[in-house]
Formats: sequence, structure tokens, C-alpha cells
Amino acid sequence: MKNSFLLILLALAACSAPQSQESLEQEFITIGSVERLDSALNRLIPTGAEIEVLASGFEWAEGPLWLEEQQAVIFTDVPTNTIWKWTEKDSLSLYLSPSGYLGDRTDKREPGANGLALDASGNLILCQHGERQVGKMLASLDTPESDFEGLATNYEGKRFNSPNDLVFNSRGQLFFTDPPYGMDPWDEKQLDFQGVYRLDPDGKVNLLIDTLSRPNGIALSPDQKTLYIAQSDPDKARYYAFDLDESGNVISGKILFDATSLQGESRKGLPDGLKVHSGGTLFATGPGGVLVISPEGKHIGTILTENGTANCGFDADEKYLYMTADAFLMRIKLK
Repeated sequence: MKNSFLLILLALAACSAPQSQESLEQEFITIGSVERLDSALNRLIPTGAEIEVLASGFEWAEGPLWLEEQQAVIFTDVPTNTIWKWTEKDSLSLYLSPSGYLGDRTDKREPGANGLALDASGNLILCQHGERQVGKMLASLDTPESDFEGLATNYEGKRFNSPNDLVFNSRGQLFFTDPPYGMDPWDEKQLDFQGVYRLDPDGKVNLLIDTLSRPNGIALSPDQKTLYIAQSDPDKARYYAFDLDESGNVISGKILFDATSLQGESRKGLPDGLKVHSGGTLFATGPGGVLVISPEGKHIGTILTENGTANCGFDADEKYLYMTADAFLMRIKLK
């Protein structure tokens, strides 16, 4: 049903796409609301800001990533093994298929890519569920192709579970999480923990954390001294902050915010993807939508999307926050 709706949406988008840069401002269906728990939120999200629905009909949208040169956001649909592209000018188009699994099986639950990032050279780096690796797309961003190089495929000879999300620091070190969500019942689980890793530029994979039950979203503070991890465990729905030394090793950690008590029928979702604003505030998907959390761990508000929300990401100027929430791509204007 969702796929049929998506085809209709594509046809409508093609017919209604603006024809000039002067007519780029569009009106979109809005959804949800903004819960303001502290006045500090008003400095980030203007009063009256609305959640705009940009596209719909996906199975489980994830991993929004802004491409500045294309003025586009790309995002994954994990169950359908695809990546989509949305621009204000041209609306929605298919960007890459397949994205995370190159095999022949058609019965995999979540075979596609999940989290996305760009390296310092502008290459697309993907957490690929189906291939159980962190991969690099060998084609350019302008002419995407399903041709990948495995950057991190195993830890000490054992295959990863299903790499989920990732973030680079300025030294080219790549931090990523490895929960089992992309694995199917017939997949062999070779690691007896769910790890958080660091991939160094020389190709060495370092295990940083092996004590979290479901590490998921991952981000760095602006000074790159703190590594944030979202844990999507319904019994311990938490966001963690880990101190890093100059080499990128974890030296200490703490619970930044515990969202377990926020779960409920009216607040769908668990801690999942997260991003850090240049001012240091966390925008972390979780119960209800996107929680806005100060660096000190104070919950100052929530972008209530009315859907289980998987991930989020800023554009280059932090003018908008783009959000993937179940079947939807959404955005909200920032201050």
C-alpha cells in the first residue's frame, strides 16, 4: 500500500514541481507540534514554526544527509534497499538502488543502507545492513551507482551485526554503532555484543564500547571531545555522553538523559538517530519525535511528529532540521 501511494506521490510531485528558482517557496502539509519545556528552545526553534511533510509513502525512512552542492537531502528507506533524494526545486526522485544489500534474496527485512555520511573528500559513506559493513560508494554524488568498497567489514575476523549510524571527526576517524537490527533470523551472529567502534584512516577498527544493549544513533560535540550514543532499548531508553581523549579513545561515560519514562501510546519511538547543533544542543529522535537536549542533559523541548521518528539532520546553514519519521520525510525551520 505504501509503495502504491509513493508512486502516486512521485507523479504528483513531477507535475507540481516549481519551474524557476523564484518560485521555490512552496506550501506543504503540516503535522504535529512543538512542545516547549524551557525558554532556551525559543533560541533554536522560532515561535510558530511548523513541521512540514515533504514526502511520504516509505516503509521506514532513515539517515537524512544534506548535499550542499545539490541543495538536496538524501535519505534511506531501509526495508526497500533504496536511497531517495528530495530538493525544493525538483521534489522527490530515486537516488540509489540497491543501497545496502547486493545479493539475490528477496525476503530480507531490513537490507538497505541506514545511516549516511560524507568523508573529507566528499564520498558517500553508508552503514549497509545487508552487507553487514560500512561501505563507500565509488561513484560520485552526481552520478550515483551501486558500486561499493567495504571500509569496515569485521572486527578481529568476525563479521559485524549490521552497522547502523556513523559520524566523522575532523581527523578522518569514523565512529559507528553496530546493533543487530538489520540481521535476519538465518544470519549468523558472530559477535556476542553490540559494539561502538572507531575506524581509523589507516583502516584499523577499534572497539570502544561493548556494554550497551542497543547502541544506535551517534554524534560528536562541536569540540569533538564528547561522543553521544542513543540506546534504543525500551527498558533503558537513554542517551549517553562519553568523554574522548586526543586519540579518540573513550575515557569515561555517563547517562546524559534517560527517556524511558517518556514512552507511551501517544509518544511513539525510541532513542534512535541524533545530531548536534553547532551551539552544542542535541536534536535526538526518541519518544514522541525529536527531543531537544542541552549539553548538560536538560530536556528543553520536543518536536512532536506524531510518528516513530528514526533520524534527523541539518542543512549546511542550520536553517532547517530534516527528519525521517516512519513513512515520512519532514522538516522544521530553525532560528
